[in-house]
Amino acid sequence: MDTRLLRTFAALARTGSFTATAAELHLAQSTVTVQIRTLEKELGTRLFDRLPSGTLPTSTGRRLLEEAEDVLDAEARLRAAAAAGSGDAADGAVEGRVTLGAGESLCASRLPGVIASLRRSHPGIDLELHAAGTDAAVEGLRSGRLDLVLLLEPEVTDTELTAHAIAREPLVCLSGPEHPLAGRAVGWEELAGERFFVHEQGCSYSDHLVRTLLALPGPAPRLTRFGSIEAARSCVAAGLGLTLLPRAVVERQLAEGALAEVHAPVVPPVPVQLTRHRRRWTSPAARAVADELTRLMSG
Repeated sequence: MDTRLLRTFAALARTGSFTATAAELHLAQSTVTVQIRTLEKELGTRLFDRLPSGTLPTSTGRRLLEEAEDVLDAEARLRAAAAAGSGDAADGAVEGRVTLGAGESLCASRLPGVIASLRRSHPGIDLELHAAGTDAAVEGLRSGRLDLVLLLEPEVTDTELTAHAIAREPLVCLSGPEHPLAGRAVGWEELAGERFFVHEQGCSYSDHLVRTLLALPGPAPRLTRFGSIEAARSCVAAGLGLTLLPRAVVERQLAEGALAEVHAPVVPPVPVQLTRHRRRWTSPAARAVADELTRLMSG
């Protein structure tokens, strides 16, 4: 069986769209259609229901998808073993493409240094970075689009994933420099009367802050959610309210006086969880990236 058919099958199951699958695999849409029909004929079963709203795997398709992913995983291991045995990599150097997913704050603050270090130590590794929230990153691991993910989460409970904390990100409550609370020590009751600009739902530390504020007595807090940390940071710098962010992404603004720290009740640092799919093979290149992430971020 041509594994290209299985790759198209897995991509279509993930995207739910022939058009999106064709774009992802750099194929004509008609080629995707032919490949799916060919695979269905070879297997003797219908893999997808074609609906006006999109394409959904049938119950058989969902069952066979896991088997198809195992075959693709085995193919990747075979190719890596062949490359290692043929001497294609000079002096045994690790080579390959690795896709890493991480939240916006880590992409901006921690990962540029990791990428620079990897280029020096493993020039044959092509690291592809994807900014993604928790839900999108987890889905990327499940679908195989991402090899590794860094999650800012207290714990990772998904049984399909394996994770371990490699660092902790300290958090800081922030205001604009002219805000009445700038530089002051305050309690939750005083904070409850302020407007907060926080990251989108699904961000663990923002969700923890929102739950804490909502549990306080009195009027509901004024909350604005943003999909961008930069948007929240800009609103706070303009004196419009407060926010809670990893200290690493605001160190420059604090040093320059564009933002000020509000000495709020202690919010524990959020762990950085290095996460991968439990069943999928981790390539030598992905292991090298994981080792470099652990070494640089845990120091």
